[in-house]
Amino acid sequence: MLHLDTEADAWTAADGRSAERSCDLVTVPARQGLEAVDILRRGGDQETVGPVLHDGACDTLGFLVPPGTADAWDVPGSACTRTDGRGLRLPAEPPGPGSGWLLPPADDAPVTDPAVLRAALDQAARLIEAADGCR
Repeated sequence: MLHLDTEADAWTAADGRSAERSCDLVTVPARQGLEAVDILRRGGDQETVGPVLHDGACDTLGFLVPPGTADAWDVPGSACTRTDGRGLRLPAEPPGPGSGWLLPPADDAPVTDPAVLRAALDQAARLIEAADGCR
């Protein structure tokens, strides 16, 4: 399971500048997350999916979303970690031990829009349910 240390004020960008963009983290099972990434990337607008983390065991994926998303996040089978205003920042290196970037942050990379992510996760869940029902 992905875990981010919310004492992230020490994180800096690769060039040494402090990254001022803060975010929350939505974690989902890897299968659903990978489907959602595919859905978002097929959407035509490459900016619909922001940075995505994976844990070392590839059990979960974490989507970086705008701060405050956790206040209203209610998607079954997922969790949203709040930064409590402490400014979880987009690090150049994966923030948790044993984690890595599936889609790394770029200098101008936005975080994923929560409404767009919610729709992609719902569609991914339906696709997985349909595929599992065909067995």
